Amino acid sequence: MPTLTHAYAAHAADRNLEPFDFNRRDPRPDDVAIEILYCGVCHSDLHFAKNDWGFTQFPIVPGHEIVGRVTQVGPEVTQYQEGDLVGVGCMVDSCRDCQACNDGLEQYCLNGFTMTYGSEDPHDGSMTQGGYSTFVVVSERFVVGMPNGIDLKSAAPLLCAGITTYSPLKHYGVKAGHKVGVIGMGGLGHMGVKLAKAFGAEVTLFTRSESKVEEAKSNGADHVVVSTDDEQMAAVAETFDFMLDTVPVQHPIDPYLATLKYDGTHILVGLMDPIEPAITGMNLIFKRRVVGGSLIGGMPETQEVLDFCAERGITCDVEMIDLNDINEAFERMKAGDVRYRFVIDMASMKDKAA
Repeated sequence: MPTLTHAYAAHAADRNLEPFDFNRRDPRPDDVAIEILYCGVCHSDLHFAKNDWGFTQFPIVPGHEIVGRVTQVGPEVTQYQEGDLVGVGCMVDSCRDCQACNDGLEQYCLNGFTMTYGSEDPHDGSMTQGGYSTFVVVSERFVVGMPNGIDLKSAAPLLCAGITTYSPLKHYGVKAGHKVGVIGMGGLGHMGVKLAKAFGAEVTLFTRSESKVEEAKSNGADHVVVSTDDEQMAAVAETFDFMLDTVPVQHPIDPYLATLKYDGTHILVGLMDPIEPAITGMNLIFKRRVVGGSLIGGMPETQEVLDFCAERGITCDVEMIDLNDINEAFERMKAGDVRYRFVIDMASMKDKAA
């Protein structure tokens, strides 16, 4: 029988999230059923709830940084069993047959991956619903195991913020001796600083706020540049091998390109909108610089970042909240009042349901 699931959902862009009950499907042969313990709150959740990108189908249950305990497995499942601690990130399916999927890069599926919430399930046509809920059912391929000893609460954001910053650092070849700049000190930025340091790089945080200087250093940044200070920006001209840009809103790119060495790479992981103001071609051509991008990571790499962080004691800085406080958390997130990721303790929802 389908499982009654308690959740919070957005029913319209101009309304707060509200309690919402719905039925999760019975597990398919390759499915894992998961009791959700914790779920991170990503800025994308807010964008979806407010229909900022124009394609939200309501009602929508956000949440794609899910940690939980396996309660049931389908007969074809081989990796997990009841009681295992597992995670689910930003996607729950893909075509599983294209070159990208075969390469373990399901996020670049040539036929489009299925998002954890807000996508049409390719098997039954229903809309996927996310982790602001008590229960989820996901194909084994899109489930990752929690390494022994990892802190489950701070592991939840690794399934989005962690993999979103880990994947480009690895792909573009960051290693010991490189100089890496990280733009922005939010959920993505603070993980970018920690991970770039773990890769052996010398890390500089770029921030518009003087108040972030000490925070950045406490998270491992070797240096901090206040980007609104022209003298500080001039002092680091042609300094960096890589720039990891985590800012999710439109902002000038040219000033940061000027801080890259020749052959330097500026990596976008936050901005989904058009780049405005436009980039000056000269800033690329005259120094053979590259502007690239990166989207989360495939399933093998998502497991890899969890293992990497567990081995090195790398955690995401989190603030725990009850699910019934999600609307306040959204307002605080819009105001930048979080250090650096809200994580929902789903016990709050279960207690309320009881």
